[in-house]
Amino acid sequence: MKSLDIASLLGVILSFVLMIFGIVYDKQAGLVFSNIQSFIDIPSILITFGGAFMSNMAQQESIGVFLSNLKSFGLIMKVTPSSEGKTIQTIIDLSNTARKEGLLALEEAAGDLDDDFLKKGILLVVDGTDPELVRNIMETELSSIEERHKKIIGFWEGLGASGPAWGMIGTLIGLINMLKNLQDVSTVGPAMAVALVTTFYGSVLANWICIPVASKLKANNAKEIMMKEVTVEGLLSIQAGENPRVIEEKLKSFLAPSARATVGEQTEGGEA
Repeated sequence: MKSLDIASLLGVILSFVLMIFGIVYDKQAGLVFSNIQSFIDIPSILITFGGAFMSNMAQQESIGVFLSNLKSFGLIMKVTPSSEGKTIQTIIDLSNTARKEGLLALEEAAGDLDDDFLKKGILLVVDGTDPELVRNIMETELSSIEERHKKIIGFWEGLGASGPAWGMIGTLIGLINMLKNLQDVSTVGPAMAVALVTTFYGSVLANWICIPVASKLKANNAKEIMMKEVTVEGLLSIQAGENPRVIEEKLKSFLAPSARATVGEQTEGGEA
């Protein structure tokens, strides 16, 4: 079960709190919470947030896809367990099994695996599939996974771009309305403030929500794709009958030096 990502949660909450603090803090008067009223304008909210979300929905395949992409916000609140060492150790163990008992013994070992991608590759190897075909099948699935991830990331990047754009549209609407009523100069200041609020909303939507979500999803995608590439290389090495120690060193090259020490401590057999 994935646990809560404290960093993402604190980042979202504290950035909002600090923004509110900047709004209400006054050097002379201290905290003036009445200042918040100046940043609340219903038409501006409808133009900026409504326009950004609805224009983005128009770009999606269906309302269902749009809602599904919105739900992906929850993904940044969940910790993705670091499984690089575990995955590599599993592949090393499988290579030892194949070396001692043959490739057919891997079929039974595959039944105990939770990783569907790894399990699929093992079954292809056990079935005697040509190595080049195994690589093509696994890389095709890998490309499909990455493409699905990119669509979700693109959704948040698009929403992040739409926010400031619709904020500017709202500002232009406010300025046009203000310029049409210049007879009363006393209304210029308040009207200008309302016009600028939409730009504020657009920047908040982009920088508080959309950019952080897209960046976190990109990082998670890169991590997952890298581990699946490790899996493909490991499976092909097992199929080629390479020494478990060689496989270990090959796969550890994908990791940062600080993460390599925990891998291979339980590796059995294999000559240097």
